[in-house]
This record gives sequence, C-alpha cells and structure tokens, in this order.
Amino acid sequence: MMQIEQQQQQQPPPPQQQNQLTVQNSGSLSFSSHLSKEDEEISKSALSTFRAKEEEIERKKMEVREKVQLQLGRVEEETKRLAVIREELEALADPMRKEVAQVRKKIDAVNKELKPLGHTCQKKEREYKEALEAFNEKNKEKVQLITKLMEIEQLVSESERLRMKKLEELSKNIDSLH
Repeated sequence: MMQIEQQQQQQPPPPQQQNQLTVQNSGSLSFSSHLSKEDEEISKSALSTFRAKEEEIERKKMEVREKVQLQLGRVEEETKRLAVIREELEALADPMRKEVAQVRKKIDAVNKELKPLGHTCQKKEREYKEALEAFNEKNKEKVQLITKLMEIEQLVSESERLRMKKLEELSKNIDSLH
C-alpha cells in the first residue's frame, strides 16, 4: 500500500488535477491563476447560460404561481356558489315530515289505547256505558287524526312536487354554470 502511494506521489498530476490540487491544497474556493483565457470564456459562458436558465426557471415558476392563484380564485367562487346551493337545498327539506311522524305516533298510541278499551266493553257489562263513551271518543280522535294525516299527506305531496320543480331549476342552473 505504501508503494502505491509513493508511486502516485512521484508521478506529476495532469493539468486538470493540478488546478484541483491547487484549490484543494490552498483551502480556498478561488480558482488557480493557471486558467487560460479560453477557460475563463468557457466559465463565463457557462455562468451566463446557468443564469439564463435560472431566470427562465424563475419566470416559469411565477407563471405557474399566477395560474395557481387564478385557479384558487375560481375554486373559491365555485365553493361559494355550492354553499348557496346547499343552503337552498337544506331550506327545501320537508318541514311536514316531522309533523307526519308525530301524527303517526299519536295514531299508534290511540290504537293501543283503543284495544284495551274495546276489550273492556266486552268483558265488563256494568262499566259498559263509560267504556263505550271513552271508546267512541278515542275513535273520533283517531278519525280526526287520520283526516289530519290525509290533509298533511296532500300537503306533503304538493311540497314534494314543488321541491322537485325547484331541484330541476337548480339542476338547470348548475348545468348552465358549466
């Protein structure tokens, strides 16, 4: 190993290696004075080419940044439009649905109350009159609730028709945006 190192030390380094050795041995980043004018011109040409490429990269980067900003602006506008449409859709939610559910629960509750009352009428003769009155009242209430339910269902049908019409209009508006 020592012999290889000695042989390398004895051989003079080629000119490029001399420049590199000068730079490495001096410990500084300055070029050696051995550079010819041709080398300087090549260095200047390479440097100007590098700068031109850097400027081109910077210019393209700015163009891309501007395009991204434009797209972000469009996205924000579309997001606002979608939020408005979402609010309109939420406003179209059927307000009668909750009321229909409550009326159905009341009907179920009344039906549950009617069964024991009917059985009470059949089983207990002496309480017949009182139980029959309560039964008739609950039947009236059931009929009223069913009538009300039918009215609400008509309103729901009308509401659904209007919502479908509005949804079609919104769909046309969305299609016209594209």
